[in-house]
Formats: sequence, structure tokens, C-alpha cells
Amino acid sequence: MLALTSVWTTILLAAAVALGPLAIDMYLPALPSMGESLSAGTGQVQLTLSIYMAGFAFAQLICGPLADRFGRKPIMIGGFLLFAVASVICALATNIETLILSRFLQALGGSAGPVLGRAAVRDIYSPREAAKIMAILASIMALAPAIAPTIGGFMVVGLGWPSIFLALGGYALLMAVVVAVGIPEPMHPKHRQSLRIGSLLKNYRAIASDISFLGYTLTNSLAFAGLFAFLSGSSFVLIDFLGVEPQYFGLFFACIVGGYIVGNLIAIRLGRQLVPDQILVRGLIVSVAGGGLMAALAAAQVYSVWAVILPQTLFMIGVGMVLPQTMAGALANFPHMAGAASALFGFTQMAVAATIGMLVGHFHDGTSLVMATTISICAVAALASYLLLVQRHPAPGFEPA
Repeated sequence: MLALTSVWTTILLAAAVALGPLAIDMYLPALPSMGESLSAGTGQVQLTLSIYMAGFAFAQLICGPLADRFGRKPIMIGGFLLFAVASVICALATNIETLILSRFLQALGGSAGPVLGRAAVRDIYSPREAAKIMAILASIMALAPAIAPTIGGFMVVGLGWPSIFLALGGYALLMAVVVAVGIPEPMHPKHRQSLRIGSLLKNYRAIASDISFLGYTLTNSLAFAGLFAFLSGSSFVLIDFLGVEPQYFGLFFACIVGGYIVGNLIAIRLGRQLVPDQILVRGLIVSVAGGGLMAALAAAQVYSVWAVILPQTLFMIGVGMVLPQTMAGALANFPHMAGAASALFGFTQMAVAATIGMLVGHFHDGTSLVMATTISICAVAALASYLLLVQRHPAPGFEPA
């Protein structure tokens, strides 16, 4: 077993948490071909994305308290095994209804990685240290989504879309083994919580009534929703509207992920001189600039790949600065029930993202306008949430000196 504070533990946690994003990013190039294969419309195919996010959100409310009672490792391993089984069902689906249902099951298992990865970081580190570690973890974790769409695009062309789900199932099995034999249990025994309904409701009520938690969670959720608006609409905009070949979709997507990694690295560097809230507001301003630029270009009917990719990359630089700070800030007040706090945080994040994704799919007009406008609105709303809530109720230790 590795030491909890070792670099390799952080890397393994990042690899485990990456399963959630991989289940989204790797199959994005396959969305149009899945629709053709299963005789499904754009809205139905996009529902496989939104239903995953909805299941991901609700499952966290369950696995968080379970992890606070039984520990992080057993719940994470069980989630990975469920994800693997659901992935096989996805690969064997012969109609869109079966695929939607199996994606929901996939989400139930996949939720364990991110929610318990965040909780594990809070178990191990203080709030200020956790912000830095989450930025490092996010940078490592982003490497997988950077190459996943490219791999997925070539798999669609060469092997068909079901091969993507088989690959995801294999990755989940591998991560179950890695967590079982490589990572110690991070939760301290004194922090174990009861599973009684009354205790669970009391814990969730205490977390949800914390203004600091609400501020960081809402700011994070809105910024993440802007990212999800891109995920939901990008394959249809880039492949169907702008004519990008599926196997090359991932190369453009890598630019977006590169922006996110740059944002993470900027946050790590600024963390030496600034407190997390100062980094957060700078990231939000960058995101508003990126989202606003994309919306302006789309409104002016400037339709090209780079009119989408470059503004979204700028938006993602800001998101890379925002997400680690808001994650650490949301959990700062709850070291004794980090699993439940992480679960409620993740539920809100995914619920908002799923709603935004469904709206993008419903109002998609065949161009980039709906997607770009939605991203811009999410960025502005995230900044407003910071100014109205976070700035007035910062997490302990996050305030400017």
C-alpha cells in the first residue's frame, strides 16, 4: 500500500476519478453514428448523456453516506464493478431505450469515483492544502479526457461504437483492482457516521443550510454546466454542422482539455501568492470572457471550427482555475462528514449540468448559437453567484489577508 500523502496516491486517485469524465468524453464522437445505428433522433441520443448525469447526481446522495459509514474504498470498488457490468449492457444494446437505461446504471456505479475521490482528499488534507491537491489531481485527471475523444473517434470508425463501452468496462475493472491493492483507506475511524435516516437527514440539512457551502457549490455547478453545454452540443456542432470527421473530433477536443489543464496549472502557481478565493474570481472573469466571445461570434454568424474552439479553450482556462477552489471551499467546513458533503455537492453539480444539457439538446437549431449562448449565460451566472454568495461568506482560511 502507498502512503496517503504520496504523489502516487494522488495519481491513482486521479485515475479512479477520471472514470466519470471518460464515460462522457470517450463516446462523444460516437453520438451521431449511434443515432443512425439505433434509429434515434438527436434529442434521444443526447438523452443518453443527460440521463448519465442525472443518475450520476442521484447516486452520489447514496454512496456519500455509505462511504461515511463503511469507508471510501469498499464503496468505490463496488461502484467500479457495477459500472463494468453496465458498460457491457451498453455495448450490447440494440435500441435507444436499452442504451438509455444502461447508461443510467453506468452512472450509478461511476458516481463513486468522483464523490469519494473528493472526500478522500478532504480526509487527508486541510482546506487550503486540499485546494492545491485538487488542482494537481484535476490536471492529472484531465490527461485521460484529452486523448479519450481521439481514441473514441478512431474506435467508432474502425470497430464501431459498442467497442467504446467495452473499453470503458475494462478500465473500470482495472481501477477496482488498483483501488483495492494500492490505496489505503483514507477515512479516520472517528469520522464514521450513522446510516439511520434521521442522522442522514440531519447531516444533509446541516450541510445544505451552510451559506458558504451553497455559494461554492452553486458557483461550481454553473461553471461546470457551461462545460457540459459544450459536451452536450459539441459533437453535433462540430461533426454535423461544421463537417469535422469523427476521428479528428478528439484533436479539437484536446485543445479544450488543454485549456483546462492550463487553468489548473495557473491555479497551482497562483496558490503560492494568492488565497483560493482570489484565484477563483480571476478564473470566473476569464470564463465570462471566453463564453461571451463565443456567443458574440455565433450571433454574428461567424461559423467556423475555430470560432468555437478558441473561445471555449479560453472559457476552460477559467474553469480550470475555478473548479478546484470551489470543490475545496464547499468541503472546508465538513471534515467529519466529507462523504455526505461531497455527495450533496456532486448531486447539485450534476443536476444543474444535466438540466443545461437537456436544454441545449431541446433547443439545438443546427448551428452553434444555442450552445454558445448557453455557455455564456452559465459563465455570467457563476460570476454572479460568487459575488452574491461566496464573496460574502468565504470558506475558513480562504479569505484574502
